[in-house]
Amino acid sequence: MNSEEQEFTIHFSERNYAPVRLKAGAILSEHLTIENSPLLFGCRTGICGTCLSVVEAVGCGEIAAASEDERDLLDIIAPDNPKARLACQIALSADITIHYLGK
Repeated sequence: MNSEEQEFTIHFSERNYAPVRLKAGAILSEHLTIENSPLLFGCRTGICGTCLSVVEAVGCGEIAAASEDERDLLDIIAPDNPKARLACQIALSADITIHYLGK
């Protein structure tokens, strides 16, 4: 299976949401609204913070580090949470668990 056909599973910390499988490289904000996930997305460009979450790779997988622009916003909206991420900025590259921090 080539990397474009590889799929990963997204688990949600909220128990009433079933895991979702998406192809590698999928942009979460483009798919999770359709999949009825617990996440909310506002701007979808990483400037509003609506999708503030803790996103952690499951097992031995890894997700890309936050870009400089994402890190700048996270330093403002989640300065005391080094695990915070903007879910709209994640390109799927591993099985992940998402804990939505929004209200």
